[in-house]
Order: sequence, then structure tokens, then C-alpha cells
Amino acid sequence: MPQISLYYNPVAEIDSVTVAERKDWQVSYDLGRSWKKIRKVAKVNSSLFKVDVVVYPRLMFQNYKLSRVYDIVLNASPAIEVSLWKGMKFTGQVIFPIVNDYGRRYEQIRPGFVTLSQTVRLPHRVFLTGTVGFFEDFRSGVDLKAKYIFKDEHFWLNARLGYTRKGYWENWSYYHGAKWTLNGYVGANYFWSRFNTQFSLKGERYLLEEYGMSAEMIRHFRYASIGFYVMKVFGKDDAANNGLNGGFTFQIALPPYKYKRKGYIPRVVGGDIGIRYNAGNEKQYGDWYRSNPDDNYLRDNSFNPYFIKSELLNF
Repeated sequence: MPQISLYYNPVAEIDSVTVAERKDWQVSYDLGRSWKKIRKVAKVNSSLFKVDVVVYPRLMFQNYKLSRVYDIVLNASPAIEVSLWKGMKFTGQVIFPIVNDYGRRYEQIRPGFVTLSQTVRLPHRVFLTGTVGFFEDFRSGVDLKAKYIFKDEHFWLNARLGYTRKGYWENWSYYHGAKWTLNGYVGANYFWSRFNTQFSLKGERYLLEEYGMSAEMIRHFRYASIGFYVMKVFGKDDAANNGLNGGFTFQIALPPYKYKRKGYIPRVVGGDIGIRYNAGNEKQYGDWYRSNPDDNYLRDNSFNPYFIKSELLNF
């Protein structure tokens, strides 16, 4: 799936030896004429039907009890990811509990994400991703994401629409409710390339059908993204703290960071681990879900042209 174009045109020379500089690189979502010329060229080292085993640890904690400081859940959650055709990915995950203070539903070995996800690129820098299957936090259904990048690629819009229902796994049988919930958001984003910092503002509809707004500031590094958020939830019998909440968030990519693949032998790679800390101690309102293990702002930023250009000469 074509994402970005990288064009290298060296302009600086010292003693007739070319010196690579960031200004020599042009990185953009615009594919230019080159893509039309090479799209029919035979592929080399295609990812079709090749398998990655991705290790995703999961850490959750909450402090609602006076009898202990924190309730903790720590899981090892390896996932098999397979490319089926252009833009299509199958993900199958199994959760192995290591530490569990959350109750009986979290103590069993059980499926995690089990999804089919299709991404397409449309004209004018528009990307669509549709996902169906079992998602995070005992939800299943259909999820659709859209992203539009402006000509000034510091700015972009993103939107999401999900139609899901709640359920749980019990001895590898899935029990679900009858109620389907429509969730979604529309957001505007700006990337401050000098400091690799992303600013986002969203209008959202959450899992309990309440509405709200959120703002985020995320600083992106090569293997981590760290930031803060604030949100205001409206309706649903007046959310706790008058609906106002916030906190910090981070996502860290796990080593090793360089991989080699030999033919169709499955490759074991590191995933990432992240936390979204809820400073308002709100347990119900303003909740959302992820549709895939790599559904986070660290992975979303991996094809940002300005971020890529900032990292090109950092070895």
C-alpha cells in the first residue's frame, strides 16, 4: 500500500564528496509521477502470506480501593499478523494472564484481538481502514477510520465510526449482549515539526453513548510517544467531576528494532506497550476501544513525512 514518497537530491558538496543533509530529502504523501511508472514493476520480497509473531505486553492498573494502593493486570499477548493481499491484514491474538487483580474474567487464557483489516488509499491523500472482528476490552463489531491530509501536510483531519457490542470470553466461548452501540469522532490535527509534537482536537461519542470533546498534545520520539490530554464529557446523568478529566499518556516500542526475514519462516518481533492514565479516576465515562493491537498514535505517526525527515540522519 503506497504511503509516502522519499526523493533524495544532494545539493551540498565538500571536497567533491557529497554530504547528506536533511534539506537534501523531500518526503511527502504526494507520490508524484514515479508511482505510476513503478506500480506495475515486479515486486521484490513481497509480504504476501508472510507471518509476524508480534509480542504485545499489556499493563492496566486502577486505584479504586482503600484496602490496596493499586489493582493490577499484566498480560503477555502475542499476536499473529498475516498479510493476505494488498492492504489486508489478519490479526489473531491470545492473552496469557500473568498478574490479575481485576476479577474472574481477566484470569483466563483467552482470545484478544481477532480481526480482518483492509486499508485503501484514495485520491487526494485520503486513507480508509475498515476492521471487523473482536476488539479490545471485550467488544466486537465493525470499525471504520478515515484520514485526510491537507496540501500543507502539517495539518490533517481524521474521523472514526464504530458499531460494536459488549461481550466476554468464558472458557473460549464468547457471550455478548444484544445492544449495539454507535461510536465515533471527528478530529483536527496539527504537527509542529520543529519539536515533532502533535496537537489534536476531537468531538467524540463514547461507549455509553455520551458526547464529549478532547484535546491532546503528543511529543513523538523514534521509539516512543509521550503526551497529555484533557477531556470534557456531557450528558449521561452528569459524569463524575462534572465531566472534566485528563491525564498523561505514553506508548513505547519494544526492542529489538531491526529484523531480518528468511523466506516464509515466521518472524518474531517486538510490539509496543502503552498507558493512558486517568487522573480524574473516572471508571465509566469517556471510554473508547482499539480495533487492533497497533491502533495507537505511535504507529499512526510512523509514516508522518516531517517525522521521517527528522529521523533520516539520526543513526
